[in-house]
Amino acid sequence: MCHKYKGSCLCGAVSFVVNGFNEKAANCHCSMCRKFHGAAFGTLVGVTGLNWLSGNENLKEFVAVNGTVRTFCQECGSSLGFRVKGAPSSEMELAIATFDEAIPVEIDAHIYIDYKADWCKLQDNLSKFGEGRVA
Repeated sequence: MCHKYKGSCLCGAVSFVVNGFNEKAANCHCSMCRKFHGAAFGTLVGVTGLNWLSGNENLKEFVAVNGTVRTFCQECGSSLGFRVKGAPSSEMELAIATFDEAIPVEIDAHIYIDYKADWCKLQDNLSKFGEGRVA
């Protein structure tokens, strides 16, 4: 039987489960991730089998000028997910900090470091990409 990984927003109004995770997860330093997460970077991972358990009516989306979509809880403002322009909601990446339990995800890179905050010092051995990942 497949393990399901549960997560939720800060106020608990929105909850979800996923079946699994993509192999690659990164700390994104673009200015939009920094502002959306209120931090030096946003850490997101692609998921499989996303199922919203509660609070679907509390999910709101912000569509940025570049067409990317960011999903959040309208009650508490928790940053929940990200989609590239034109991607269906089934292809959402989730903020790993929203999971309620340990998850089998290992961060492997810093992306969009050309836009990182000047006060953020990268002091680890993760791969670093000025823009997105090199294919």
